[in-house]
Amino acid sequence: MVKKNSDILKWFADAGVSDISIDLGSAVKRKNVKTSINTLAELKEAMEKVEISIKNCALNMVFGVGNEHAEILLLGEAPGAEEDRQGIPFVGQSGQLLDKILASVGLDRTKVYITNILPWRPPGNRTPTLQEITQFRPYVIKHISLVNPKIVVCLGGTATKALLQTTQTMTQLRGKWTKIEELTAIILPTFHPAYLLRSPSQKREAWIDFLTIKNKADTL
Repeated sequence: MVKKNSDILKWFADAGVSDISIDLGSAVKRKNVKTSINTLAELKEAMEKVEISIKNCALNMVFGVGNEHAEILLLGEAPGAEEDRQGIPFVGQSGQLLDKILASVGLDRTKVYITNILPWRPPGNRTPTLQEITQFRPYVIKHISLVNPKIVVCLGGTATKALLQTTQTMTQLRGKWTKIEELTAIILPTFHPAYLLRSPSQKREAWIDFLTIKNKADTL
């Protein structure tokens, strides 16, 4: 559910995001990525041409990796330093933990698809701005639609709030199935692996989420 503009602005302000000088009303109504894009290769080519300042600070565009026909798609926030160097999502410490979590429920990168809400690393690993998120959300929707998974797993608060366009907290959203009208997939928010590295006591909760995800995928 789309929240009031003031609510969305407040959430980003509370998160420490100050670069929000954007006409939110027109941005939210921005048209979808053109329908002539029918493949992931075409989408990647279109995204590479997007004018956005963060691409000038990054080494590589980080698109997506994994099974392009996966039933489960994992959506993160943005590339980190190691991801920027290699051009592959989730290959640093967070990615290594993610691989372990996937393995613990019988999954791996050949069975899922992984991407981010932003394909370039923000300078200094800062949180993506509202303008960046709004600019790329149509591409995220198109990306997910082309893979056409049954389940989208939002990793962390930024990815969750960007996709769902909500101001609810991760405490309210984590582990609860939801949907948005732009996608056929069902969506489950869970913790970002980077958060789990800082808060290892939450790893069990994340494992329960992924076990739920695997079981749900097997029954859909």
